[in-house]
Amino acid sequence: MTLQVFPEDRPPFSHSVKFGQFLGNGQLNYNLFPGETTMAAMASGRDTGDGQTPRKYPGITSPISLAEPTKFDIDLNVKLVNTLKPYNVFDTEEGLTHRMVVLGKLNKLVKEWIKQVSLAKNMPPAIAETVGGKIYTFGSYRLGVHGAGADIDTLCVAPRHVDRSDFFTSFYEILKDQKETTDIRGVEEAFVPVIKLDFDGVELDILFARLALPQIPEDQDLREESLLKNLDQRCVRSLNGCRVTDEMLHLVPNRENFRLALRAIKLWAKRRGVYSNVLGFLGGVSWAMLVARTCQLYPNAIASTLIHKFFLVFSRWEWPQPVLLKQIDENSKLGFQVWDPRTNPMDRFHLMPIITPAYPQQNSTYNVSLSTRAIMQEEFKIGLHVTQEIFEGKATWDKLFEPGSFFGKYKHYIVLSTSASSKDHHLEWVGLVESKVRILIGNLERTAYIALAHVNPKQYPPLNPQEDVFVTNWFIGLQFNKIEGGNIDLTFEIQSFTDTVHRQAISNGTLKEGMKIEARSVRRKQLGEYLPPSLLKFNKKRSLPAQGEEAAETPPRKKISLDSGISPASTPGSAQTTPVTVRSLSTKPEETDTPPATTTSPPNPEAEGQQSTTPEPTANGTLDDSVTETNGSAAGTGVKRPHSPDTPEAVADGNSKQSNSQDVSGTEPSADKKQSSSPDSQETKVDAPVESSEPAAKRPHSPSNEGPDQKIQRQVSPPLAMCLANTPFG
Repeated sequence: MTLQVFPEDRPPFSHSVKFGQFLGNGQLNYNLFPGETTMAAMASGRDTGDGQTPRKYPGITSPISLAEPTKFDIDLNVKLVNTLKPYNVFDTEEGLTHRMVVLGKLNKLVKEWIKQVSLAKNMPPAIAETVGGKIYTFGSYRLGVHGAGADIDTLCVAPRHVDRSDFFTSFYEILKDQKETTDIRGVEEAFVPVIKLDFDGVELDILFARLALPQIPEDQDLREESLLKNLDQRCVRSLNGCRVTDEMLHLVPNRENFRLALRAIKLWAKRRGVYSNVLGFLGGVSWAMLVARTCQLYPNAIASTLIHKFFLVFSRWEWPQPVLLKQIDENSKLGFQVWDPRTNPMDRFHLMPIITPAYPQQNSTYNVSLSTRAIMQEEFKIGLHVTQEIFEGKATWDKLFEPGSFFGKYKHYIVLSTSASSKDHHLEWVGLVESKVRILIGNLERTAYIALAHVNPKQYPPLNPQEDVFVTNWFIGLQFNKIEGGNIDLTFEIQSFTDTVHRQAISNGTLKEGMKIEARSVRRKQLGEYLPPSLLKFNKKRSLPAQGEEAAETPPRKKISLDSGISPASTPGSAQTTPVTVRSLSTKPEETDTPPATTTSPPNPEAEGQQSTTPEPTANGTLDDSVTETNGSAAGTGVKRPHSPDTPEAVADGNSKQSNSQDVSGTEPSADKKQSSSPDSQETKVDAPVESSEPAAKRPHSPSNEGPDQKIQRQVSPPLAMCLANTPFG
């Protein structure tokens, strides 16, 4: 393994130094330039000869650099703060006070509710007064990086005689009856059950955990591992949010530098459209762990430097090597499953593992797909290029936070729309569909035609809203593999997605009359039918200049390639596409400008397996201990994924066991594709021969068996064939 370091007496971008290489005995072999022995010894924690005990730094490896900030770094830090202020990443004093008042009211409600439950279960009044109960915070509020108007993640901790059913019944009703409460909804069947509400203007997410204790002391520390004994998995997952947040704060060398850097990175991620755990990007806890790891590697750096080092480290990180903040304790006897590719075969297929530091260790990026990883890798490289310009005085911090030009980046899009007849039903429907969009992305990735499926995390209202119809739109940009032309049919992929949403809606009772889901294929020039002109003023696409060249005024867009072997795709052509709508069964197909065609059940091309390729090695090696990447085929996906099930030794960061594959975000694992379509899904299809030399095989297509659900009027609409007829791509 090689690490990169920039000595204090050299420009940060002119030279790189191989800092150290791990030998078989775990020692570091230093390969340094003359005069750098002292700095390297300090970074490794060795005694420098001054008789002082070397300082210990948190992290699984030694720091890369212990350089102190220069005046130039401090000046950039001041400019960074001034740049962040207009974006409302800092809360006001009034806002902080109001949040404390809201949390105080919520804590009081929790204590009163637990007392009522205790009395209802025949507990003596004197004891019921002392059983306690408390509200804890976690997430951005606990880390100290929340902005104005941000939500607060909270955890309700109750003693052992209070059940989760009490939380979602009696406590839910107490909250609902409060005059300050609006938009309350409970999601009891979620991977991490939660009550969501707006309380006195503050958005709250409330989780529940019951400890195996008769009382909850006011000073209870949730970091104690013994608290997990005899708890069910849902309580453990709920507690994990607080435990991870507290552990993270204990693992960074300087909290203030960490907080300012994290504020900037979160703003950058949101502006660039890569902040959404549920849609397959990274959520708040994952971004925080990446920043925390950067702080460990550069413990004395201030925020301005940490931001540049963040992009330097993770633009060269060789995924799927996991990111760890601490060594994993293998001696725990509680028996919870942790993320460990040596023993858990499914953990070997995770594409971008970022492992939580608290037991039981979990992968916080379970939802990341091939497309979202490729998008984030490209954004890391762009961020590195911009921060390098900032340090060289060629740009300001504002350039880093420029939004991406999503609607000018692709020539073909899928518009995914959800609609409902009431506001409450729509809120519930949007939450369900959003949690399943990543399934659609995975379905699209597994086709032979699509190199990249890029979902925009932002939700958009309709351009022309109708009364009593509530609509939300998502947009998915498509980048195609280079083919000579032909008929691209995405019916199976969209049908599988709508079937999954439909089954989930029926199973949890979400499906209501008037709920619909639609998917339409549009060209870029047709986006004006869905979006205001202000969003369609395309910015020049920011990309990296070729090596040894200056950035042109309008540089060509960098090709994005996926590590699983999907070949790099060029920009799709501008040929006509057929706009296709997914409708309810009772709706007649709308007329399009396509030639007349017969109504048949379309053949579905089989998603061809794609060969895996090893990622290109970085110029200076890896930046941390890592899992050795191997090639293994993900069962049932048709896509080669990193890590073979036959290589259980592929584990890193010091022979330590890792954590489990559960997603701390609260989303559940993606459902398998449904291999049949509805008997009613008769779809219009334009027949056009595929001119490619190797046409995709046909999928078996058989009617689905609705079983007992046949009598239920199906509101989730089956998709029609999405045909890009006789369209040359490339």
